[in-house]
Amino acid sequence: MKRFCLGVALLAVIVWPAFGQDKEEDRVENAGKVVKEIMDIPDNIPQSVIDKAYCVVVLPSVVKFAIGIGGSYGRGVMTCRGGKNFQGRWGAPTMMALEGGSVGLQLGGQATDFVLLLMSARSAQNILASKVKIGGDVSAAAGPVGRTASAETDVTLRAEILSYSRARGLFAGISLSGSTLRPDNSANKSLYGKEVNAKDIVFDRAVAPPSAKLLLETLDKRSPKNLSKN
Repeated sequence: MKRFCLGVALLAVIVWPAFGQDKEEDRVENAGKVVKEIMDIPDNIPQSVIDKAYCVVVLPSVVKFAIGIGGSYGRGVMTCRGGKNFQGRWGAPTMMALEGGSVGLQLGGQATDFVLLLMSARSAQNILASKVKIGGDVSAAAGPVGRTASAETDVTLRAEILSYSRARGLFAGISLSGSTLRPDNSANKSLYGKEVNAKDIVFDRAVAPPSAKLLLETLDKRSPKNLSKN
């Protein structure tokens, strides 16, 4: 029996890291699919908006749930433009976690894809460093939608994060104020096979895993340059 238990424990030590890596690879791949599908929607994120984004956070299938007190829980990825001033090509993804709550009578659950655009270097650096409260630590607003929408409106000029959602085929700007966003460094360890934090991945230009191919290709094609004046 002791030998059997020892064998099971040894097998878990060998298999578990590979399982964790596969799970994170799936999340990265799903993020790429979400971005590709959203970019293919005719009235999606305006070009003038995404061209001014420093980083993009993609959270596939965030689950909202509530019985009396609402909440949300999701895991996804964040990719930033390279270079100290975020002026380069889109880089290797860092894993992210979204958690939040809202008070109100809600029943049931719904899975929603979220895309967050970080519109300033400050918002990117804050999120890479620690957990931030959306709408508190960093200003946020529902992102404008449609080809004719502009990044020059008062709302988009003031907001450090613009948020979008897709549920049941509908794509729209949505507020995530009150939720928290943080680096998921345990997931980064699983994905990259070593201890590495979010800032190291972005600023030291980690090598992107193969699962990030669709995500990075889609963003490089849609918005190859940062046109922000910040």
